[in-house]
Amino acid sequence: MKDTGLEGNAMNLSFQLRPRPPFRLDLTAWALRRNPANIVDRWDGETYRRVLMLDSKPVEVEVTQEGTLEKPRLLVTATGTGSQPRLKVGITEALKRMLGLRIDLTSFYRFAENDQELSRLSRRFLGLKPPRFPDLFEALVNAFACQQLSLTVCILLLNRLALHYGVPFYKKESTLYAFPQPEAIAGAEAGALRKLGFSRQKIRFMTELAQRVVHKRLNLEGLELLDDEAALKELGLILGVGRWTAEYILLRGMGRMDSFPSNDSGARGKLWYLLKRRKPLDYEGIHRVLGRWKPYRGLIYFYMLLDGLSEEGYLQETMSRS
Repeated sequence: MKDTGLEGNAMNLSFQLRPRPPFRLDLTAWALRRNPANIVDRWDGETYRRVLMLDSKPVEVEVTQEGTLEKPRLLVTATGTGSQPRLKVGITEALKRMLGLRIDLTSFYRFAENDQELSRLSRRFLGLKPPRFPDLFEALVNAFACQQLSLTVCILLLNRLALHYGVPFYKKESTLYAFPQPEAIAGAEAGALRKLGFSRQKIRFMTELAQRVVHKRLNLEGLELLDDEAALKELGLILGVGRWTAEYILLRGMGRMDSFPSNDSGARGKLWYLLKRRKPLDYEGIHRVLGRWKPYRGLIYFYMLLDGLSEEGYLQETMSRS
């Protein structure tokens, strides 16, 4: 049995957070988790759940929303060990990053009003905040897993990775899993990862990344201090990172709202449908048509994702504003 990392009696912590309005937890949680099969980021229709690793210990975090779009209030409950003030700070900072709680989209909404297609999407998905992975290591492993695969298959692989290498958090009714830490992936055997369904190439990408992080030969946090072009250049030096992966990391890892992963076939198809183009869009074509939405092109990526989830019946379309 894997060690949960909990020592002694776990304690409960409850507090509130107030996101910048408008805010919808459901839309943001879905944009973060991407697929209903995701076992790391969970959403049951009311509560977002995640096991975070804080000070190398698993902490179960649950978030629900009260109030309205314009006066949102998040109720946060957590179970873990350690100092309550320290846990609260760690959880708060993680949720601000993951759920975009402090991002002010006022200028974007004003910008969107002048564009027919963008206005329709921004009104429909009002309250979405651009989500981010908790750290760049998780963002990169997600990107490697998703390279040249459908999102459904990608999430299946990531679930298997969490089940085998993530720290579990045991509850009476279920077991939740944290996303694997670099140390776990760095020490994983290639044969074991192959049995999970990863290709030899992706295994090499993940394990080399993890080993470089563990041995402090790669400072991922430092990349977030760079501007977009410099970050793209540095990301391109990491084994396995091409243009799509780098753009994906800029958006989902660093929160750069103007980054649109242009080689994403699903997003490209959605964009083609949205704009009612006669011919499919290639990489250059996407950049041309997205030019009018600069510097908010990444938000279009999330809208495309939510549009697909809506078609599959996973989203509630409205929420009270007052």
